[in-house]
Amino acid sequence: MQKLLIAAVLTVALTGCSGFPGVYKIDLPQGNVVTQEMVDQLRPGMTQNQVRFVMGSPLVTDTFHEGRWDYIYSMKSGSDDSYTRERISLYFTDGKLSGLNGDFRPGGGSEG
Repeated sequence: MQKLLIAAVLTVALTGCSGFPGVYKIDLPQGNVVTQEMVDQLRPGMTQNQVRFVMGSPLVTDTFHEGRWDYIYSMKSGSDDSYTRERISLYFTDGKLSGLNGDFRPGGGSEG
């Protein structure tokens, strides 16, 4: 009887709570939230301070390329285990916005 009880406790401990109905899993958002409206406000020639005002501080500033800022956002859904990721990289020349690439386009929709 004691061995059966130990086996049952070990089974529950090893499987975790994921198999029990009614267990709530939270969504896990990470990084910078970037919207198309924010990207639409960007203009070539904006200073880094102006870009920071519109976009917020970048998640990553490239150590080897001082003129590059990366904004990355990811979301792992707790309900259906889906995963989404969006990114945009901004490039500066002489402290002015000179280009961008990633999942967003100025004046357009997210290409996702």
